[in-house]
This record gives sequence, C-alpha cells and structure tokens, in this order.
Amino acid sequence: MITERQEKILNALIKEYIDTAEPVSSKLLKKRADLDVSPATIRNDLQGLTEKGFITQPHVSAGRVPTKRAYRHFADKILTEREDEFEDFFVRQIRFAHQQIEHEIKMAEEIMQSLENDNLFEILNILDEWHKKTKN
Repeated sequence: MITERQEKILNALIKEYIDTAEPVSSKLLKKRADLDVSPATIRNDLQGLTEKGFITQPHVSAGRVPTKRAYRHFADKILTEREDEFEDFFVRQIRFAHQQIEHEIKMAEEIMQSLENDNLFEILNILDEWHKKTKN
C-alpha cells in the first residue's frame, strides 16, 4: 500500500504533529525521519501519501497534517508490532493461573485425605496455610 520510506515519513509526521499540533514541513521531516534523501523527494512521497488519503495540506504553502486514515494506520501498525508481546503476556497469565489451580486442587485433595482419616487438626492447618497464601 505504501512504501517503506513513505511509512517512515508518515510515522515521523504523525509523531511531530502530535507533539506540536502544527502542520509539518518536508524540511522538518528530513530531520525527524532520518532519511538520506532530499526534501524534494520527501515532498514527492508526501504527495503520494496525500493521494492515498493519509495526509492533507491545509493550504498550498503549509506543511502536512495526518488524516483519520493515517492515525488508524499508525495505531494498527503499533498493535500488529506488539501482538507478540500481548500473546506472551497472556500465555504467562494462563500458565500462572494453571499453576494456581493445580495448587488449589492439591490442597483440596489433602483436605479430602484428612477428612477420610478423620484428622480435623490437619484440615485446619491446611486451611490456615491456604488462607495465608490467598491473603498475600
């Protein structure tokens, strides 16, 4: 849809616009996007991004500002890049929950065993340990 260079330019433009709330010039983008191309090349890429609906120019001599489409693209890209981090987080949470459940099952089995042996003192100790762990 857009080139890698246009992607860099768009990201730099969005970040700069968020920081300043001012239209962003090609000269400033050259600095911010750290591209080894001329401001004219950047302007050509900006024209392409304008035609694709990612940016707009308030008036002829102004810099560019991002559109809703640009913000959506920016947000989607961030979510895609961080998807692996989210998956890792959820996998860790599921593993932790699984360990907790296994621990609770073990304690329930110990209580059942103690009930079968009519050992009330042991049941109270198990319940006390469980209470201390769940409290912290």
